[in-house]
Amino acid sequence: MSEQQETGTGSGARTGTTGRLYGVGLGPGDPSLMTVRAVEVIAEADVIAYHSARHGRSIARSIAERHLRADHIEEALVYPVTTESTDHPGGYRGALDEFYEEAAERLAAHLDAGRTVAVISEGDPLFYGSYQHMHKRLAHRYPTEVIPGVTSISAAAARLGKPLAEADEVLTILPGTLPEEELIARLASTDTAVVMKLGRTFPTVRRAMERAGRLPEAHYVERATMAGERTAELASIDSDTVPYFSVTVIPSRIAAQSAPEPPEAPAAERGASEVGEVGEVVVVGTGPAGPLWLTPESRGALAAAEDLVGYTTYLDRVPARPGQRRHASDNKVESERAELALDLARRGRRVAVVSGGDPGIFAMATAVLEVASQDPYRSIPVRVLPGVTAANAAAARAGAPLGHDYAVISLSDRLKPWEVIAERLHAAASADLALALYNPGSRSRTWQVGKARELLLEHRAPDTPVILARDIGGPEESVRTVPLADLDPAQVDMRTLLIIGSSQTQKVRRDDGTEIVWTPRRYPEK
Repeated sequence: MSEQQETGTGSGARTGTTGRLYGVGLGPGDPSLMTVRAVEVIAEADVIAYHSARHGRSIARSIAERHLRADHIEEALVYPVTTESTDHPGGYRGALDEFYEEAAERLAAHLDAGRTVAVISEGDPLFYGSYQHMHKRLAHRYPTEVIPGVTSISAAAARLGKPLAEADEVLTILPGTLPEEELIARLASTDTAVVMKLGRTFPTVRRAMERAGRLPEAHYVERATMAGERTAELASIDSDTVPYFSVTVIPSRIAAQSAPEPPEAPAAERGASEVGEVGEVVVVGTGPAGPLWLTPESRGALAAAEDLVGYTTYLDRVPARPGQRRHASDNKVESERAELALDLARRGRRVAVVSGGDPGIFAMATAVLEVASQDPYRSIPVRVLPGVTAANAAAARAGAPLGHDYAVISLSDRLKPWEVIAERLHAAASADLALALYNPGSRSRTWQVGKARELLLEHRAPDTPVILARDIGGPEESVRTVPLADLDPAQVDMRTLLIIGSSQTQKVRRDDGTEIVWTPRRYPEK
């Protein structure tokens, strides 16, 4: 026996006078799936403890029954409540906490008397198991060993014959008791998932699956490895028939993928007869940088896509997934990218157009919708998923300079004349709006920042705070604040966003030496 087994998991020292506590995982239900160690511990134990509802029947006891002896002392730890209400002064949680304390002391009495106590638990003792409440109260007081068991998750996947996760896929385990919106967000953002604790939560879980777009992938497993086992597509299940001991599984997408399709011919070479079931185009905003800026919905759309279309720099932010096809291009062919995405969807593909920041702000959503408004693409479903835009990311890094009314203007004159930009700068500045200036400069556009500074100084004080936010969220992130009069165009490039304060914007140095910029929400009366 190891030193850890002798001394326990907590601070309790080996005394030779107390018994030993075991948390024994029995597996998902079939007694033949109990581990050899679990059988050994039950055979050695003096006391067998198990939890049950007030009806007295214990699934854990039924699994281990063939290994119980007549001289075993059995401790049935009967819950005072399950899902019903209670008049306990501490409410439902108070009633359970009091029960756990009393149950732990009952077991402690056996341990103090030198008896070995095995608390048996279906599945794994420390995975949503009742044993864990005894462990928290006793493991620091007595030598303790936990015997892991096969979980219902593993059993469900085995019964379905479907891999749970492959390669870099992320498996998320969710209790069905979560609020519906939380379930939706987590289901949308993960690769594979298992939702447990169904029963009366099933209608909520099913709605969440449908709203997250995962219902077609979802499978249902009831009483895996036990009598009455049932498996089916989740969409086919009647909610009135679902017991607590059931799970829903979204298995590996990689494993489910069919063989790669042959290379596609250009759109001009395909006839209408080759156009099959219509797919979908989702324009996804990835935020200003990496995965930390992705919303759960966007993360899920990127994972579900069969084809990714986008500017190379933005596509590089999206992890490569087996089976996905990536269509990269430079940053000056927005219409061609949009047409490619829509053409792929025309032939039944699920396509994600990857856009930096928010796709609706100086980005790809407009290009896709413009092409989607023309024949032959009018009937193709198009969705736009928002992302954190550069202005909001930069403002958050600086403080709250956009805390009042503000305007967003692009200084690029590639798609609109400078005269229009100048008019808008004059109008926004004269209205005393804070400004977020996108695309301020590049290698081919070097004079716009200087001209914008001249125009703004006609309406703003020379010491108006200007935030230069570069590569926000990226490895070269920098945020500096300078007076408007000192704004140097040479320090601005295409990866820089400028925020110009209003007449009310404040710049304050705090006690820790950090500098914050904020614009009050109140505006003085004239």
